[in-house]
Amino acid sequence: MSRLPVMTSKRVLTNSNSENAQVMAPAQKKMRREQDMHKPQAAATVIGHRQAPVAASRAPHSESIRTAGAATVAVGPSRGVLKRSTASAAPRGVNPKQAAVPKTVGVGASRRKPWDLKGKVNDMEDKIRNFQTKARSVNEEMEALKGSLSHSQSRVSQMEKEVEQQRSQISKYEIELQALSHVRQELEKVSSDKSFLQKELSNLEEKYKVMETLRDSQETELQALKMKLSVQESTMTRLQSTLRDREEEVHSLKEMVAEQKEELHTGEMERRRLHNTIQELKGNIRVFCRVRPLVSGGLSKHIQLPASDDKSIVLAKTEESHTGKVADTQKNYNFSFDRVFGPQASQQEIFEEISLLVQSALDGYNVCVFAYGQTGSGKTYTMEGEEYDDTRGVIPRAVQQVFKAGQKLAAQGWEFTFTASFVEIYNETLRDLLYTGKASKRPEHEIRKMASNEVTVTNLTYEKVYTEDQVQGLIAVAKRNRSTAQTSQNDRSSRSHSVFQLHIEGVNAGRDVTCKSTLCLVDLAGSERMMKSQSQGDRFKEMTAINSSLSNLGIVITSLANKESHIPYRNSKLTYLLQGCLGGNSKTLMFVNISPESDSFGETLNSLRFASKVNDCVIGTASSNKK
Repeated sequence: MSRLPVMTSKRVLTNSNSENAQVMAPAQKKMRREQDMHKPQAAATVIGHRQAPVAASRAPHSESIRTAGAATVAVGPSRGVLKRSTASAAPRGVNPKQAAVPKTVGVGASRRKPWDLKGKVNDMEDKIRNFQTKARSVNEEMEALKGSLSHSQSRVSQMEKEVEQQRSQISKYEIELQALSHVRQELEKVSSDKSFLQKELSNLEEKYKVMETLRDSQETELQALKMKLSVQESTMTRLQSTLRDREEEVHSLKEMVAEQKEELHTGEMERRRLHNTIQELKGNIRVFCRVRPLVSGGLSKHIQLPASDDKSIVLAKTEESHTGKVADTQKNYNFSFDRVFGPQASQQEIFEEISLLVQSALDGYNVCVFAYGQTGSGKTYTMEGEEYDDTRGVIPRAVQQVFKAGQKLAAQGWEFTFTASFVEIYNETLRDLLYTGKASKRPEHEIRKMASNEVTVTNLTYEKVYTEDQVQGLIAVAKRNRSTAQTSQNDRSSRSHSVFQLHIEGVNAGRDVTCKSTLCLVDLAGSERMMKSQSQGDRFKEMTAINSSLSNLGIVITSLANKESHIPYRNSKLTYLLQGCLGGNSKTLMFVNISPESDSFGETLNSLRFASKVNDCVIGTASSNKK
């Protein structure tokens, strides 16, 4: 076959598709480079009606020329023939490396032989016809687009004119809108004013209706009030007459109350006088004896308490015969006191006997109550007792009675002030039992007698008390601070004399009367013999000081009984501190406590003899400290 048609076809392609050639030139260069890179591969793309149309159908219309011209000749001498790009032939979403491998059927079987020039020419003619067909379609499309472009440009110019007209019309509308906005604002203002006035009118109408209703009700109420006023005027007239009668009655009642107050005051004074007379008849120095119960229970054989006489006690002692020819003899020691309490006596029964004496302290008399006896005989139990109500001793019960009596007398115009102090005498040295500071800084104390014959202690804590509980707290503090020790006769023996003093000052402003007194409650240390107590060291020194002070107490009481001109109060700190309670202007009561054990017979006999000596003492009539 001649080559002339082939060359003619190539020229036609070059002349008719110059624009396509310019577009295809870069693609051909790229395809040649890829062909050089893939020379080792013997695969070739089949051109014709099998693979090329499929690639062209998948590509967009705008790229049909480039896609169609990308077919690759398996073996061709001319470089102007385009080889299909591997990347462009790859489907969308597939890796270009995978698409680079040509999908051909029978690799090596479709390749033209070098001598088959006619076949190659036929292939090229088919390609040229395809390119010419695509070029014609592109040209037609370009002509259509040019026509559409001109039509669009004319349409744009027409639209611009319409836009200008619309803009001018809008500017006119804006001017009219501005004018109308002012009118609208005025209209809204007028509408709001109208609605406000309508609401105000409706409110005024409602108020008017309410006022009319209120006026009607007030008129009705006014008529009712006028009727009530007339009734009240008549009632007031009647009440005024009744008021005058009541005022006269109140005046008479006030006079009666004043007379009753005077009678009450007179009766109180008479009560105090009679109370003092009774106490004087009983004796300004009285002695009570109390027998402690046995620890093991039962009754002691050597102590006899007559059932018909509560003022006598008998000590019976059996003495052996020295010759042996006669039977053993029993010797009785009889004693009589103001009252004798047996082992079964309760704390309440004990206090009832001295409650009248405690009342004298509020009447302005100095009162002293102290417990005497050997160690372990129950003195501290009698004076202080225990925490429970039934076992409380004389001191807490006396404080309770004083505060209750003070509250009752407050209704008669009396106001009382109470000041408490608690001191102990240990080895003839004064110690403040209410001191709460450091022991190394404990101050020294001295007893001083004032010009008014009152006895005070320097640097002593004087605590103002207002309630019974406050006094109970002070008593608890003093109980913890008191000196005690163990002896052969008592596990917890009091080694000092403790003195609780409650200073009482009463004022009756309405009567211009004042009174001042001291309630002194003393728990003496226990007396003991050296041979029996077997005291040594500090215990022996304590025993010596205790016995010495008790002996001096006996000497002072004997001097008072004998009415001697000089009373040796200064011989001991105990008698010096208690001289205001032991002297003439006081009421004194002594508890003598005795132990029921048979081996305490000697100490019991000495205690009862000392108590009898005190009971025989007469110190004269006491006088009240009143102004």
